[in-house]
Amino acid sequence: MITSRSAVAEIFLLPSAQRDLDGLETAAFERIHKKLRILAANPRPPGCDKMTAEDGYRLRIDDHRVLYRVDDAAKRVYIYWIKHRKDVYSRA
Repeated sequence: MITSRSAVAEIFLLPSAQRDLDGLETAAFERIHKKLRILAANPRPPGCDKMTAEDGYRLRIDDHRVLYRVDDAAKRVYIYWIKHRKDVYSRA
């Protein structure tokens, strides 16, 4: 779980997203981790896209994509996928 001092939402990394995050090189990890902390304050930041095929959102972070769902009632963000863009778009 990632928390922030001004958090209005809790961030939960599902096991698949944790594995994705653990496999990143240091620079990419740091950029993505910084953006994930921002999601706690604003689960739908500028630049996020609502997905049409699935219930959730996509956030672009350089060449990586973060797929997540927002539970507004529980004030939680569930991150379930962190992949390089070539892997995200090849899965469709």
